[in-house]
Amino acid sequence: MQPIIRQATDQDSQAIARLIHYEIHVHRHLDWRPPLEWIEYQPFLVVESDRQLLAALACPPDPPGVAWIRLFACAAQFSARTAWTELWPRAREALAGSAAFVQAAVIPLQAWFRSLLERSEFVFTHRVVVLSWSGSDLPPASPAGGVRIRPMRSQDLPAVESVDHAAFMPVWRNSLASLEIAFRQAVDATVAEAGGEILGYQITSATSAGWHLGRLAVAPTYQGQGIGYALLRDLLVRARQRGFGQLTVNTQHNNQASLALYQKAGFRLTGEVYPVFECPIS
Repeated sequence: MQPIIRQATDQDSQAIARLIHYEIHVHRHLDWRPPLEWIEYQPFLVVESDRQLLAALACPPDPPGVAWIRLFACAAQFSARTAWTELWPRAREALAGSAAFVQAAVIPLQAWFRSLLERSEFVFTHRVVVLSWSGSDLPPASPAGGVRIRPMRSQDLPAVESVDHAAFMPVWRNSLASLEIAFRQAVDATVAEAGGEILGYQITSATSAGWHLGRLAVAPTYQGQGIGYALLRDLLVRARQRGFGQLTVNTQHNNQASLALYQKAGFRLTGEVYPVFECPIS
């Protein structure tokens, strides 16, 4: 029977989960949301033949205008290259129908997926690097004058989203929905506040190896005033107090301000580097 391509439904959840957990050709975006939570959003496409799911591709825009490849998975009996060349054009067509300009992006963690991207419309744009803090020494205190750091509250999230969108280029922005999920999952989340205005924030989650700083942002107007450093050191103090000896963070290889901040606080590059590919959707 000729394979068909269709939008995934809730009834496909178990079959998609089997693809994710048991197949070799699986790409998962590093995200606060597991892939199956995107199943009710479009495009989330599957290839089906004789009532068997052979492949899946999910890239719903979030926030609007940015579509990360959140899942690509293929069964062993189906060619990954065929699956990609069938699914991506359909997904791209769906994205092109969006009211807003959409930029597709992906961080391929495996060579086979990078090879597929290089044969299609995706272009390498930059790299993500990983830094780690060992917990051996705390960086010196350097208070940001007039700024108070306090625990983040759920009602802060709309203001946090505004800071996030002002601080980052579109491909790295978080939607309010994603920030809400990150906040619920956080082991530590704080904001920098002055005069009742939120100037910056950080959200950190737990990993098997320690803590991971998922996001640190300061509104552009207030950058260069020590607020990011104050947020970071405050986090490191608590991590050490709670017995977590390692904290990791990712940033772009060409973000010199970010690299300088983390290295000033005692972070060191681990050598882990991941490529970022992008594709404009007209």
